[in-house]
Amino acid sequence: MSDETGTPDTSAGSAGPAAQGDGAAQGGGPRPEPLRFFGTSWVDHDNGYAARRAAVAVGSLAAAAVSCLVLRFAYEGIRIADTGSFVTVLVVAMFAICSALAFHNTWEGFGKRHDPQRQAGLRGLLAIGFVGSLLAYFFRSLTEAPGEKLHREEYEKAREAHERRTTRRTGNPSKKKRRR
Repeated sequence: MSDETGTPDTSAGSAGPAAQGDGAAQGGGPRPEPLRFFGTSWVDHDNGYAARRAAVAVGSLAAAAVSCLVLRFAYEGIRIADTGSFVTVLVVAMFAICSALAFHNTWEGFGKRHDPQRQAGLRGLLAIGFVGSLLAYFFRSLTEAPGEKLHREEYEKAREAHERRTTRRTGNPSKKKRRR
C-alpha cells in the first residue's frame, strides 16, 4: 500500500494478474495503476467512469466551498480578536499564496510524478493551501480523471515494452539463407 494515498502500490509496469475486463493485460502483462475514486475504470472509461467524474467534480467543488466558509469564520475570528490590520493582511496573504502554490503543485502532479522528498518538504504548504488543491482537482475532473493522462502514458508505454519483450520470432535465425 502507498503511504500517502492508501491505494495499492502497483505501477503501470508491474507484472501480475490482469485487471478485470482488460484483455490486453492477460497472461502476466502490465496492470493499470488504480486512480483514487476511479480504480482502473479510467482505462476503458467503463464501470461508471462518467458518473464518478461528475461526483468528483461536484465533491471537490463542494469541499472547496465549505473550506472557504471555514476560512471566512477564521477571518472573522481574527477580526473580532482585534489583532490589527497587519496580522489580518498577513493571514489572508498567507492563505492566498499557499492556495496558489498548492493549485500549481497539484496541477503539475497530474502531468508528471513528483519527487517524494520534495513533496514531503511541501506538506505544510499544501496543507495550508488545501483550497487550491481542491480547485485543481475540480478543474481537472471536468476534462478527465485527475492523473489519467499521466497514468495512461505510463500504462501504454509499459504495454508496448511488454509486447516487444514477449513477441517471438518465427524460425531459427541461424538457418536463414544468406544473400550474396
